[in-house]
Amino acid sequence: MRSSLLGRSVQNGLGLWMPALLLTAICVGSMASSVQAGIGLGNQNAVGGVMIAPDGSVRAATPDEQKVMAQVVRNAIDAPTGDLAKATDFRVISLKKLQAKLKEADQAGKHLDAETAFLAGLQRIEYVIVDQENNDLLLAGPAEPWMVRADGNVVGTKSGGSVLRLDDLVTAFRSVESARNDGGIRCSIEPTAEGRLRLQNFLKNVTLRPGQNPAYLEAGMRQAFGPQQILLAGVPTDSRFARTLVAADFEMKRLGMGLAESPVAGLPSYLEIAKNQVQSRNSSPRWWMACDYEPIAHDEAGRVWKISGQGVKTLTEEDSFNQDGTVRGNGRKNALASKWADMMTAKYEELSIERPIFRDLRNVMDMSVVATLITQQQLDLKSQIDLGVLRGSESNVELASYEMPKSLEPQCSFIKGRSGWTVTASGGVNLNAFGVSDNLATDETLGKVAVAETAADRWWWDGK
Repeated sequence: MRSSLLGRSVQNGLGLWMPALLLTAICVGSMASSVQAGIGLGNQNAVGGVMIAPDGSVRAATPDEQKVMAQVVRNAIDAPTGDLAKATDFRVISLKKLQAKLKEADQAGKHLDAETAFLAGLQRIEYVIVDQENNDLLLAGPAEPWMVRADGNVVGTKSGGSVLRLDDLVTAFRSVESARNDGGIRCSIEPTAEGRLRLQNFLKNVTLRPGQNPAYLEAGMRQAFGPQQILLAGVPTDSRFARTLVAADFEMKRLGMGLAESPVAGLPSYLEIAKNQVQSRNSSPRWWMACDYEPIAHDEAGRVWKISGQGVKTLTEEDSFNQDGTVRGNGRKNALASKWADMMTAKYEELSIERPIFRDLRNVMDMSVVATLITQQQLDLKSQIDLGVLRGSESNVELASYEMPKSLEPQCSFIKGRSGWTVTASGGVNLNAFGVSDNLATDETLGKVAVAETAADRWWWDGK
């Protein structure tokens, strides 16, 4: 039986237990023989700088933790050389040859190198190309050399955006059917009904004197609220993919509720823009991040498919509270909550450079859309390629495994308005790749896209 240390607790060469600030995938000092689809450094308590411990505690990684992790990552991964050290607008990946490399590594008992774990520096998948002559499917898009930031995140040297990961691509392919059965891939961090009732009872006994700052109540309000549930659907809960969803949701809530300072100008917290405004007693704004793509374009023959759009947008609606503490979406939108959602959407690209977890979220959305498109349009059958390695039915590509807590310590803010209290605590991610892959448009100009020949011994190359 094969075993994997990928994503589990291991000691680095310094003999220190380190938080895995990156959801990456290079194994250090492991004797496991199965192919590792990622970089496992230290323990699995963090992603994107957000510490998520199995006991439910959550906090930002300290500067010292980030500094040490950055050095550990630099020591563990190879720097890009040759063509990998050059940025390009069009890097092509052969899924046929990538799978062959994974098979070879599995049979030889080798771990994957950084070149493979980081998908040759790919920044985004913009094209899916059916190569019938070679029974292949090609993925193409811009690529850059990678570097390790001071906080330990691995990003492109040109754009500063997080690189795509093989680990996430494999998870995306293996989650298409589960996402179909679950109605999409979803993540939310929710208060319990009991916690809402405790909070309502707490607030009934609160009387603020004129001019008194309600901030002193927040500790007691959080205690009354209690732990928040982590709800996931459509994707394995122990995957890097799932932790990316949770960490992005968590970080969005921190920005929206003023629990973390915005790193970009022009994106104040919701609390700032809603200060001293009328607040409803029986409803609260909810924000979530969802897919934001243009219709997927394809040529007449269905040979070339182009994926475009920002990838992620922020949406909102109000939650109404029932007497038993449960909530329901009422379909209404708070004007100020909508303003904040629109501001985050407009600032998303800039924000994702400062907070790489948001670029990681777009990356997993891109890969889910690609995997779903290939499945829905049967592009593998059209090219007569067997994707058994990526889909998990062939060979032994093991993924990082992270212990996911079922609840987190409460992260919520409270606004005392002229008509009552507003509690902002709910959020989430809704990844409906099926809706994206079904929204198609014909573009005859895509038939002119040509892909240059590759060297026989390489699974990626540059140029149109």
